[in-house]
Amino acid sequence: MRRTRDVENVQESTFLTRYSPAPMSTPATTPSPAAEPLLPARLEPPAAVVHESPFRFLVSSGVLEPAARDALLDDFPRYSGAGFFPYEEADCGPSVRALIEALNRREVADALGAQIGLPQLGSHPTLVTLCRALNSRHGNVHTDSLAKIATALVYLEPEWPHGSAGALRFVARADDVDSLVAPEIAPVYGNFAIFKRADNSFHGHLPFEGQRRVIQVAWLTSEEEKLRKTRRGRFSRFIKRIAGALDRRWGRR
Repeated sequence: MRRTRDVENVQESTFLTRYSPAPMSTPATTPSPAAEPLLPARLEPPAAVVHESPFRFLVSSGVLEPAARDALLDDFPRYSGAGFFPYEEADCGPSVRALIEALNRREVADALGAQIGLPQLGSHPTLVTLCRALNSRHGNVHTDSLAKIATALVYLEPEWPHGSAGALRFVARADDVDSLVAPEIAPVYGNFAIFKRADNSFHGHLPFEGQRRVIQVAWLTSEEEKLRKTRRGRFSRFIKRIAGALDRRWGRR
């Protein structure tokens, strides 16, 4: 198993290299209803790389079936606002629902958790949120709240011509988005990351405004926290809908 045990062993030149998706040998086509969008083998070494310092995280690419790409993009929710919103089955098409179901399987969570020091990760409740677009205020470096045990992100953009803007970064300091501890992760189709929440699990990205589709799965400390966060997310979505409607109506005047 490839592991990074010391930040000092990460060469400066690797910081300039972004994770990119595994090569696709055939064009994306709409899969059959029975197609499995998640490729679990890509969530373990040698495809995945596990880092142990300064906090535990795992990164991989090509974790999604190439033939499922078009269906996943078509089935992704068309939110009117920017930011993350709680998963609602009614918002999503069948392929996105299948992917979320796969990410929430106990065996998948436990296998991922074992690689970042959380062997029983699947025993914890999950909160799934989806994001279609960002605005420039998103991406500030943070650690995640104490209610989160671990967070996974799977990206869906077919290409990313925006350079470092919007690319996920794991960093050494809260006040320095350029203090990378691993190559930044472009939000392209099939790129994946999961990290164990810690007091120093700093992550974020450079400002970006526009479409950036991603599914986030967070494993939480309790069902109470899941309920609280879900309610807050739904309220935020409601407010954004009102704000968007007002902007569309009055912004044209």
